[in-house]
Amino acid sequence: MKYPRLAAVLTAASLVATMAACGSAEKTVDQEASGGDNAGALVGITMPTRSSERWIADGDNLKKQLEGLGYQVDLQYAEDNIPTQTQQLDNQITKGAKLLIIASIDGTAITTQLENAKANNIPVIAYDRLIRNSPNVDYYATFDNFKVGVQQATSLLTGLKVLNADGSDAGAKGPLNVELFAGSPDDNNATFFFNGAMSVLQPYIDSKTIVVKSGQTTFEKVATLRWDPATAQKRMENVLTSTYKGGTKVDGVLSPYDGISIGILSALKSNGYGTGAQPYPVVTGQDAEVASVKSIVAGEQYSTIYKDTRQLAKVTGEMADAVLKGQTPTTNNNKDYNNGVKVVPAQLLESIIVDKANYQAQLVDTGYYTADQLK
Repeated sequence: MKYPRLAAVLTAASLVATMAACGSAEKTVDQEASGGDNAGALVGITMPTRSSERWIADGDNLKKQLEGLGYQVDLQYAEDNIPTQTQQLDNQITKGAKLLIIASIDGTAITTQLENAKANNIPVIAYDRLIRNSPNVDYYATFDNFKVGVQQATSLLTGLKVLNADGSDAGAKGPLNVELFAGSPDDNNATFFFNGAMSVLQPYIDSKTIVVKSGQTTFEKVATLRWDPATAQKRMENVLTSTYKGGTKVDGVLSPYDGISIGILSALKSNGYGTGAQPYPVVTGQDAEVASVKSIVAGEQYSTIYKDTRQLAKVTGEMADAVLKGQTPTTNNNKDYNNGVKVVPAQLLESIIVDKANYQAQLVDTGYYTADQLK
C-alpha cells in the first residue's frame, strides 16, 4: 500500500519542478482524510443483525468509542438481509460519511458500495469479518480466528479427556463419536475457525481416537448458513436419527458459535440427552453469550470462546481515528488475511477458552457481565 503513495509523491515532486503553476497531484485516501477537516466527521457503522447479542454489544461499544473521540456515528443493523445492508451503506455514503466500518453479512456482496466509497475517498475498515474480493478494503480489525478454531478443538478434546488443560495426553483412547459443525459459508471467518479446529482434530481422526460417525467432515457438508440456530438444530436432529441408532451415543460436538450450540443442545435434549442416565456430550461454542454461559454453569454446554468486544471496539475506534487524521493505524498482521484480491493489514486480538471452572474470573471479575446477568 505504501509504494503507490511513494510513487504519487515522487510524481508530484517532478511536476512541481517542471510545471510549478500546473497544480498538485491527486490526493490519496489517507491524504484526503488527513488534517482537521475530519474533526467531528460522520462515521458509518453497519452490523449484521440484532438477533445475536454480541453484535448489539459490538455496535454499542463502537458507537461509544467513536463518540468519545468526537465523531458522529450512524449505526445500522441489517438483520442478516444483504439488500438492506447494501442500502444502508449507500445511504451512509450519500450522507457524507468520512469512514465506513463494516461487519458484512456476505463479504462478497457489497462490491458496488465499496467502489462508491473509493470514488468518494472514504476509507473502509472491515470489522471482525473480512470483506472479500475487493481491493477497496483498507484495514481489518478482528481476533485471531484460526487460533479461535484451535481453541475450540482443544477444548473439545479436553472435555473428552483426550487432552489435559496443558495439552498433555489425558489417556482417553477412544473411539469417541464426534460430530462437526461450521459457520456460514458466506462468512470468511467460518473457514478460519473450521481450518483451525481441523488442524488439531485431524490427527485424532486419522488415529481413530475420535470418529465422525456421520461421515460429514468437509466444510461444505457441515457449514451452517447465516449461523442459524434452527438450521443447526435440524441438522443435528437428522444426524442423530440417521446415524445414532441402537444405543450408539455422540460423545462430543464441535460447534463454532454459541447460537449454533443452543440449537445442537435442543436437538440432543429432544433425543434423550441431558438426563442423569445420558448426560450431554461435550459441546463447544464461541462469543460467551449470556444464554450459553448460563448453559455452561448449568453443566450443559461445555465451553465457549470469549472474545472481549470492548477491546475490539477500542482497537477499531483507534484505527478509525488514526485514518481520519491521515495517520497509519497500528496493525500486527500484514500477511495472512488475503481477501482474494489483496492482503488486508489486520489488527488481531487474543481470545480465551471459558468453561465452568473459569467463567467467574474471566467474565464476571473483569466486568464483562455482572453476576446477576448470569443467574
